[in-house]
Formats: sequence, C-alpha cells, structure tokens
Amino acid sequence: MKERWLPVGILAGALFVVNIVARLIVRFAAGGDEGKQTWIGMIALVSVGLVVLVAAVRWVRRFPMPRALGELALAAAVGCLLSATIGPFVSSGKPFGGGAGYFVGQLFYYLAVCSLGAMFGALGVMAAGADQKSQSWKRYAETVQARPRRVVRGR
Repeated sequence: MKERWLPVGILAGALFVVNIVARLIVRFAAGGDEGKQTWIGMIALVSVGLVVLVAAVRWVRRFPMPRALGELALAAAVGCLLSATIGPFVSSGKPFGGGAGYFVGQLFYYLAVCSLGAMFGALGVMAAGADQKSQSWKRYAETVQARPRRVVRGR
C-alpha cells in the first residue's frame, strides 16, 4: 500500500511546494509590479507542467496506462486543491478572496497545465515505444519471429 500511494503523495507535495515557492518569490521579490508577478506565475505554471511531465514519463514506463494516469490525476487534484486553498495564505490573501469565479479559474488553469504535462509525457513514452503495451507487443513479435519455420510436406 505504501509503495503505491507514497509516490502520489510526494508528487502532490512537490506540486504544492512549487506553488508555494512561486508565491513567496512574488511576495518578496516582485512587490507591486504586475508584470513581474505575471512572469513569475507563468514560470510557476511551466514548472508544474514539467514536474507532471517527468512524473508521467516515470509512471507510464513502469505501470499500465490506466493506473499511471489515474495516479497522476489524483496527485494533480490533491496538489491543485492544496495550492488553491492553502497557497493564498502564504501570499497574505484568502482562498476565496477574488470570488468563486477566480477560485474555479485557478483550479481550471492548474489542472489544465497538469493535464498537458501528463499528456505530453505519456505521448513521448508511447512514441518512444517504452510503455508497457509497446514492450508487450515487442516481446510478442520477438517470440513469433524466433519460432522455427514450419515445413509443410507434400503427400
């Protein structure tokens, strides 16, 4: 049980830490400059996408696709909820300070970036032929080719 859910928790924690670090940088380095705040926010979103991409590459190679994508989705959802509810307290705000629409928009952007990272990671592994299904087909093809040719004798 621990071997299955610990990596999911670690990924969710890593996504939350990326968001917290970005919020702290915005709070202390950007000040009131909206251009810097936007730039740091974009870098944070790209970082979240890259973290999920790396996790997708790791999990899609090791596990069947439904399990890997399910665990990635769970980790992204937990990281997203933590970032949207606890994250604003770090930057001296409130989770619903901008209204429900702003909160839902944060969730949407975060999950969209995580979905893109997971999709590109999984597609890259599949294109390289390193996922479990491709490896299974490769082993099957090797066993079929390794069989000796059957000779048909005439009567």
